[in-house]
Amino acid sequence: MVWFRRDLRLDDNRAWAAATAAHNEVIALFVLEPRLMDAAGQIRRDQLLAHLDALHQDLKALGGGLVVRPGPATSAVPIAVADCEAAALYYNIDVTPFSIERDDAVAKALAVRVHGFNGLTVHEPGAVLTKKGTLSQVFAPFYKTWTATPLAPWPSPGPGRPVIMSGDAIPDPEGPIYQPPGESGAWQRVTAWLEHVDDYPDTRDLPAIPGTSELSADLKFGTLAARTVVDVVGTQTPGRAAFVRQVAWRDWWAHTLALRPDLPDVALKPQYNNIAWRDDPDGFRRWCAGLTGYPIVDAGMRQLLQTGWMHNRVRMICASFLVKDLLIDWRKGERFFRHHLVDADIAQNAGNWQWAAGTGPDAAPYFRVFNPTTQGQKFDPQGDYVRRWIPELSGLPTPAIHQPHNADPSKLASAEVILGQTYPAPVVDHAEARTRALQTYKRALT
Repeated sequence: MVWFRRDLRLDDNRAWAAATAAHNEVIALFVLEPRLMDAAGQIRRDQLLAHLDALHQDLKALGGGLVVRPGPATSAVPIAVADCEAAALYYNIDVTPFSIERDDAVAKALAVRVHGFNGLTVHEPGAVLTKKGTLSQVFAPFYKTWTATPLAPWPSPGPGRPVIMSGDAIPDPEGPIYQPPGESGAWQRVTAWLEHVDDYPDTRDLPAIPGTSELSADLKFGTLAARTVVDVVGTQTPGRAAFVRQVAWRDWWAHTLALRPDLPDVALKPQYNNIAWRDDPDGFRRWCAGLTGYPIVDAGMRQLLQTGWMHNRVRMICASFLVKDLLIDWRKGERFFRHHLVDADIAQNAGNWQWAAGTGPDAAPYFRVFNPTTQGQKFDPQGDYVRRWIPELSGLPTPAIHQPHNADPSKLASAEVILGQTYPAPVVDHAEARTRALQTYKRALT
């Protein structure tokens, strides 16, 4: 039996390859884990269900199918193994504390052999270490070692054939699907990305254009293996090398979570646990709803709520605004993103929030505070991204689109913008908020 989790593919799947090489008949299982399904927003749940159906169709074409059982997996997997009298269980590991605890419980409940493999990252946790045998706390040396580490042998499926046993029907998605599902959809995205990847250094920070791969959800669900992406893209040009470097960042955060399971909960630089975060329910509500009065922030939050995805540059801007302008605990933002993002990955999400807050390894210095107005002007110079997600501001001319609170009243009137009514006034004054944040951080570090 192969227990699928975050590896919804048959290509470059070490668990699937090992099982089909060692056994004549293989059953593919997926467990709908109640805790994980409840924690996911509707967009991510629907995308998962679409991916499961696509995997089921791929397995049907080979003569089998995907068995779907309700969780929790700690009871569902042993029952499924017993039902089909499986000789062994195969799966690809995950690095979250929940996954590790769950997998240990499943292994202890089974009398058959359990085989775990790395199918999540390019290099498995523990394979990229310093000369002292530790994980680097700075990304650059990690990346240097990461690039010099050879890939594990490529797995090829064996002659074993998939077979089907009884299971529940895969529930239908309740809404539109974020991306075409399955391995076929993922490969379409890779193929399309190869036409643009050489421009990546010039386009990656511009949210109004398709300048990023949008493969993050495929890596989250495992419709593509991370090392397959690295292998296909390569590093032959500056654009390709810059993109692969981002995949290495993904590995680094996963390796960090494997070593520090408290990554989502505590500052990895302990002195930052003393920051006096503000209790500001109204400010948090306005940030969540995209009603801060800063257009680039509001556009990002509305994109997230409507699509389940947000451009990476805008994620940094929104995170900085919550942590530095509103001085709200980064963990609240991390949880909100984790719930709504279709590509939510605990290691990446928590790691990047710690980076934005200045609390993690190799983080942005605490005194780096993004100015939301100048960030919008720099990376959305024509205001196209803001107009797309904040239609009530679409009539404003470009100079005013990123700072309607400073716009000439006549321009606001002609665009039918009434501050405080059709669009909110700023929730904070950025200059004052920046000073407050720096003072608060300094007090925490003394």
